[in-house]
Amino acid sequence: MALPLRMVHAHKGKGMPSALFFGILRATPVLFLAAFAALLLAPRDAAAVRIKDIATFSGVRDNQLTGYGLVVGLSGTGDKKDSAFTMRTMVNMMEKMGVRVDMKQMKPKNVAAVMLTARMPVSAKPGTRLDVTVSSLGDSTSLLGGVLVQTPLKGVDGKVYALAQGALAVGGFSVTGNQAQAQKNVSTVAQIPGGGVVERAVPFEFNSQDHLTLSLNSPDFSTTNQIVDRINKALGGTFAKPVDSATVNLDIPSDFRGNMVPLMASLENIEITPDTAARVVVDEKTGTIILGRDVRISRVAVAHGNLQVTVQENQDVSQPGPFSGGRTVVTPSTDLTATEEQRNLNILEGATLQELVDALNSVGAGPRDLISILRSMKAAGALHAHLEVI
Repeated sequence: MALPLRMVHAHKGKGMPSALFFGILRATPVLFLAAFAALLLAPRDAAAVRIKDIATFSGVRDNQLTGYGLVVGLSGTGDKKDSAFTMRTMVNMMEKMGVRVDMKQMKPKNVAAVMLTARMPVSAKPGTRLDVTVSSLGDSTSLLGGVLVQTPLKGVDGKVYALAQGALAVGGFSVTGNQAQAQKNVSTVAQIPGGGVVERAVPFEFNSQDHLTLSLNSPDFSTTNQIVDRINKALGGTFAKPVDSATVNLDIPSDFRGNMVPLMASLENIEITPDTAARVVVDEKTGTIILGRDVRISRVAVAHGNLQVTVQENQDVSQPGPFSGGRTVVTPSTDLTATEEQRNLNILEGATLQELVDALNSVGAGPRDLISILRSMKAAGALHAHLEVI
C-alpha cells in the first residue's frame, strides 16, 4: 500500500524589527542585552531564517589540520608485517628515542599507522583543545584500546599548528572467529575528544577589518538583494553592496570598528525569507521525493499503469517404471505471465504545493511510480521545476 504525500505546516509569527534592534544596540549595553534576549525569544515567521544559517562571513571559518602517527597498545589487531610504512615508522620512532632495533625482527601486531584530521577555528589560541579523528591507514582490524603517540598536526602550508596525543574512543567493535564474525559500526575510526592542543595561532585579527564579505551557501539574486536591503535598513545607511548572486560586501560602520563582536552578533540574527528556484529532488535508491515550495505543474492528463511480467522455468521429469529398461526423460518448460493494471486518465494541475500533492496522491501511485510520472511530466513540459536525480 502506497503512503500518500503529506504537507507539514509550521506556526507563523513576527519578530522584532531590525531598525528598532539596532537603535537599542547603539543606546546602552544593558538595553542591548535585553533587546537581544527579546529578539531570540520572540516568535518567528515560519519561512524566515537567520542570515548566519544561510551564509558565512569572511574570517569566520575553520582551518583543516592533518597528521600521520602511530597508535600503540592494540590487542593483536594492529597492522600486519606486510605494512612496510608502519615498520619504517616504528624504526624511526625508536631510533629517535635512542633505541636501535632490527626491522626484520619487529612484530607490529599491536601497532597501527593512522591518519589524523582536526578542524581548528580561526579564533583558536595556543592552549585551545581540539577534537581529533583517527583513521587506520594499514590493514589493522580494530583500534579499540589503542593510544595515540604524540603526533604533530600540520596545515596546508606545512607548518605545525597543534599536537595530538591520548587514548582513543572507538564507537564500535569487531570480533572474528574461525567460522564467524561479529561487528558493530566501524572499529578502524576513532575519536580523541580534546586530544589536540593548539601550539600556533593563525595570524588573523578579526577586529582589525574595515569591511566584510558575506557569502551565501545557495546563490540566489533575490535572496542576496533581500539581505542587502535588510542590512542597510538596520544600519541606517548604504553599508552593504551586492557583488553577485552569492556575495555581499559590507563596510564596517565607524562606530563598530575595533569592536565588531556586537555588530556581528546582531547582523547574523537578522531574519530574511530565502528565495530559491523551484526544484524536485528524487533519490531513486530509496524512492524518496522532495518537492520545493515553488514547484508548479500545468494542466495535464496522466494515466499510469504497472506492467508486471513473470517468467518461471520448470523441469518436468518422466521416470520409467522399475525394471522396465527405460530411461528418465527431463522436459524443460517455461511459464510466462504478463499482468498490466488498467488505470484511467487523471487531470492534474497544481497552483500551490498542497494542490500539487493532492493531485499526485489522486493517481494512487507509489513513490517509484511517482518518479516515473514526474520524469514524464518534465519531458512533456508540464512540470515547471528543475528535476534533480541523486
